[in-house]
Amino acid sequence: MRLHRLVEGPPDAAPLLLGNSLGTDVSLWDQVVARLGDRVRVVRLDHRGQGSSPAPPGPYDIADLGHDVVALLDELEIDRAAFCGVSLGGMVALWLAAHVPDRVERLVACCTSAQPGSVQDWAERAAVVRAAGSTATIADAVVARWVTGRFAGEHPEVIDRLRAMLLSSPAAGYAACCGVIERLDLRGDLGRIRAPTLVIAGEQDASIPPDHGERIAQAVPGARFALLSPAAHLPMAERPDVVAGLILEHLEVPE
Repeated sequence: MRLHRLVEGPPDAAPLLLGNSLGTDVSLWDQVVARLGDRVRVVRLDHRGQGSSPAPPGPYDIADLGHDVVALLDELEIDRAAFCGVSLGGMVALWLAAHVPDRVERLVACCTSAQPGSVQDWAERAAVVRAAGSTATIADAVVARWVTGRFAGEHPEVIDRLRAMLLSSPAAGYAACCGVIERLDLRGDLGRIRAPTLVIAGEQDASIPPDHGERIAQAVPGARFALLSPAAHLPMAERPDVVAGLILEHLEVPE
């Protein structure tokens, strides 16, 4: 599995991987990366079934997505990297930090969960997308949860970009990644994580409410918790300045 990636920044700078949420692609991080400047070597990636990465037949498992990232690190000859993931990307980040700890320097888990629950909801969403052959039938409802209502009203151009991103998501890959979330349970792995960890949550996140992040921070030894408000499920779209600042602070890179 050769993941689509976008590598930016000085080759000798500390590497930072950015993993996307379900139904998004590497462009989700545009405004954050612009604020990181040349202080880190950024590797943005599309997980399998997402964006421009291959979408092999499912089912997928969280370990599949994790091993894809390890293969990417090997290909880029990166021994250790910081990993910041949002939602699905955060779940992959947690798995990596627990199962291949020698590859994870620091961890930022954003708007994510170790065990999302709502198994039936994820199964039904996957079934709807498979039947329609696209994400169009769910697009409006999903995008409405990604940012706060006020931000959506003030920035319709951002909503248009996010919706276009979701609509371009491969239906089969999207449905298979729904299955990853449906079956996910990393609660027993959190205590094994030793990488310095920052957990970020959005106070207005209806997709993965803040208490999921609080539970991760309580279970990971020494983890810090940051609650953003206003912010919903994708604060890198709504609050890129704050997200970039938190990342640089956690990586101990001067802003």
